Amino acid sequence: MAEDFLPLNGTDHVELYVGNAKQSAYYYQMAWGYELIAYAGPETGIRDRASYVLQQGKIRLVLTSAMHPDSEITRHVAQHGDGVKFLAIWVDDAEKSFYETMSRGAKAHTQPTVLSDKFGEVKISAIHTYGDTVHKFVERKNYNGTFCPDIHLPKAV
Repeated sequence: MAEDFLPLNGTDHVELYVGNAKQSAYYYQMAWGYELIAYAGPETGIRDRASYVLQQGKIRLVLTSAMHPDSEITRHVAQHGDGVKFLAIWVDDAEKSFYETMSRGAKAHTQPTVLSDKFGEVKISAIHTYGDTVHKFVERKNYNGTFCPDIHLPKAV
């Protein structure tokens, strides 16, 4: 029996690029019962985008919109409308997942990277899949924060 070269624990989150993340987050909360658990944007020191992290049970959505008209996010929304950019997969080893898929012909999007803050660290990497969609590998076994470094829930959003 062959060893699984890419053991997956499940879906970590789905990130959508949207024209208006604040309005979209409000809609998902009011219409579908999602809870706002984290945020990143100008109020938290992030200047190029606003991201709202919503959760319902085990499902996490990240709704992201651009702050500038010349960004990758703006171009993606102009070309595709609101839609999925990242399918983030929960793995035990983001670096191994990246190199195993690369050795089988995947195209790199994000080299293995460590994001850290006072709550610990999250390791990520990513590969291109079909079209403009990206599969991100997320390793969060050493992280105790709400979602990810630099994305927290401020007092008022």
